[in-house]
Amino acid sequence: MKNMKGLMLAMTLMLAMFLAACGGGNQSTTSGGQTDEPTGEAEQGAASGPVEAKIGVISWITGSGAGYGEAIKNGVKLALEEINTKGEVKLEVLIEDSAGKQEQALSAAQKLINSENVTALLGPTLSTEMQVVGPEADLSGVPTMGTSVTAQGIPQIGDYIFRDSIPESLAIPASIKKAVEKYGVKNVAIMYGNDDVFTKSGYDTMHQVANEMGLNILTEETFQKGQSDYNAQLTKIKNLNPDLILCSALYNEGAVIMSQARKMGLDIPFVGGNGFNSPEVITIAGDAANGLIVATPWFSGKDDPKVQEFIQKYKDAYGKDPDQFAAQAYDGFYLLAEAIKNAGEADRDKVRDALAAIKDFPGVLGNMSFDQDGDIVMDPTVLVIDGGEFKLFE
Repeated sequence: MKNMKGLMLAMTLMLAMFLAACGGGNQSTTSGGQTDEPTGEAEQGAASGPVEAKIGVISWITGSGAGYGEAIKNGVKLALEEINTKGEVKLEVLIEDSAGKQEQALSAAQKLINSENVTALLGPTLSTEMQVVGPEADLSGVPTMGTSVTAQGIPQIGDYIFRDSIPESLAIPASIKKAVEKYGVKNVAIMYGNDDVFTKSGYDTMHQVANEMGLNILTEETFQKGQSDYNAQLTKIKNLNPDLILCSALYNEGAVIMSQARKMGLDIPFVGGNGFNSPEVITIAGDAANGLIVATPWFSGKDDPKVQEFIQKYKDAYGKDPDQFAAQAYDGFYLLAEAIKNAGEADRDKVRDALAAIKDFPGVLGNMSFDQDGDIVMDPTVLVIDGGEFKLFE
């Protein structure tokens, strides 16, 4: 009993000291030595500062597709600087290199999700990589924004997987239709990389659209990533005399294919998949890239102040024009920031729900919304390379 009384006395003394300390903490000293009671409004303002969150980025930064990764990284960095300057949220970015490899992309995702405890992910670059990263992110409940993955079925991986890149199933039909109308196409040849989910998905769409439009497919030729000699496939195609070549490739292989085609006198138009949507095609192929038709959500020639401001900021920062991959990464990062702001905290589930609820967000790509699967809702623009630059295909 005696011990109990002693304990109660000690607790009473501690409570008194605590209350005294709290009373002292409710006063702030000004430079004049006077004391003022802070208002409830000030306390509320201090508590409602910017939401802090970490976003992990997985991108193809080294290797043959580094041009994609550089553009994505630059778009993210530009968006990060602008967003943090506004002060509505305070974001930190952690960037991991996938080198275009599934296993490296998965390892990067696991590190960012588990060790770094990021609130959200942006990337990876390839649909092949997203096929392993997406299930991991979805299982961990991490909202993930694909900004360059266009294969069929990507958002359907799970409730936490989104993309702001137009799928091949929308882009390729638009470009083939315009080419057929412009050139009166009847006969086509198809070339595609058969060792990559991204290029194989592009082929599937090309084959389907050609059949639906009643086009005569003269031949279907395959190749692999890193291949440098396409003369056998192109010679066969030339001898069949098609009106148009449909090609699903990444920019490295695609540019070499066009260069070799032009050298052997194949001067017919090409319709390319999403992998061709990079200035690197022009850098590698030069004049041989002329006549390439692609569909994209990004067009630098838009008479839109937001687009032109983005282009100028990007050029000032990196000394070159932004491409589709830079623009999609820039908008994708802004979409994640908007979701984090609307969620009010760095809670993965709340950010996922806030992302799904975004409607008509004004980006440099246009006004963006998501459908019930997490796919972007947007119309593509069809472009053609003419005189060494992308122009509207009319």
